[in-house]
Amino acid sequence: MSIHIETQGQGTDLILLPGWGMNGAVFEAFAGQLASFCRVHVVDLPGYGFTPWHVDYAALPKMLTALERELPAAGYLLGWSLGGMLAWKLALRQPQRWQGVITMASSPRFVASEEWPGVRPMVLAGFEQQLQQESARTVERFLAIQAMGSPSAREDVRQMKMRLESRPAADAAALSAGLTWLESLDLREALSRLQVPSLSLFGRLDGLVPVAVMSQPCLQHPQLRTVCLTNSAHAPFLTEPDAVCQQLQLFMSHPGR
Repeated sequence: MSIHIETQGQGTDLILLPGWGMNGAVFEAFAGQLASFCRVHVVDLPGYGFTPWHVDYAALPKMLTALERELPAAGYLLGWSLGGMLAWKLALRQPQRWQGVITMASSPRFVASEEWPGVRPMVLAGFEQQLQQESARTVERFLAIQAMGSPSAREDVRQMKMRLESRPAADAAALSAGLTWLESLDLREALSRLQVPSLSLFGRLDGLVPVAVMSQPCLQHPQLRTVCLTNSAHAPFLTEPDAVCQQLQLFMSHPGR
């Protein structure tokens, strides 16, 4: 079963992994900018866009193995939101393969607790309940939450919705599995074993991944640097694409610093 990947540009390989509910089309304009300095590979994760879902992929290790078979042999991983958690998982599984990992509006633990900033468990539970009734409306609601706080929220939602609808709708089983991963994944301890240089970009206005995550002890790692984007919420590649590209160029030029 093949993973749909679209490639453009020349140079160092950079792989883009979308977030929950989204296919690779969301990166269309952003990927065009990145292609000016690297070779960009935009992925439709299993169950999204042009990549079919398989029942085995509900087990996350099997889905990651499927990705590993078809991604470029080396390069940088860039994951947005849930895609960032997947990028960290890939880097932890095969540290010798990747030159660096970049996360954008992502967190090692998505769900909030008394000692951890994040999304309230009841919000995810609401998504799970609504998903059983109508998956398209659930994704639209998530788009609106992602854009909240952005100075261009209405335009952000319009852009994401337009690009999302340019490819086949997400498989309901893939959406359900993704919510399960968002609810259950906890990479806080695992990041202490990270052997790959990592850059984490946060949006100051993000209502899903609070900027307070930046200061948590698990991100104070010698291999990991963090950057706050002042005018962004949960989709910095839409609101501040130039600033994101600048940060990526700096990191990819000197990943070990």
